Amino acid sequence: MRDLSQAITYFSIVFAAGFALAFIRIPFLVPHYGVRTAELMEMPVMLLVIGLSSRWIQQRNPHLSSTHLLAIGGNAFLLMIVAELGVAVATSDLSPASYVLAKDPVSGAVYFLNLVFFALAPWLWSLRSRV
Repeated sequence: MRDLSQAITYFSIVFAAGFALAFIRIPFLVPHYGVRTAELMEMPVMLLVIGLSSRWIQQRNPHLSSTHLLAIGGNAFLLMIVAELGVAVATSDLSPASYVLAKDPVSGAVYFLNLVFFALAPWLWSLRSRV
């Protein structure tokens, strides 16, 4: 149960940051740079948020095994996918499948890699701290 609580905390921090950044990206960056460039401009900030929040989760739980840290990251990943698709369906006329297929091929691929990093980051920090 503690793993799920940590996953919810980790997800909430990263989701809130992405949600807040959307209020900058959509009205200010997209009109000037286009969707692809605006999304790519946001990615380094999100990587920083993921890195800092995953490190914080790992530091708060130094006793957790690799399996538990992977479970935290995996559960947070699932929560992020559900939230992302839920917001997309609620705010557009697209189905979840249509939303995924409508993603820009470049920024969508980078976003997917960010999600993989998001899932693995708590565990990756544990590898570094064990050295």
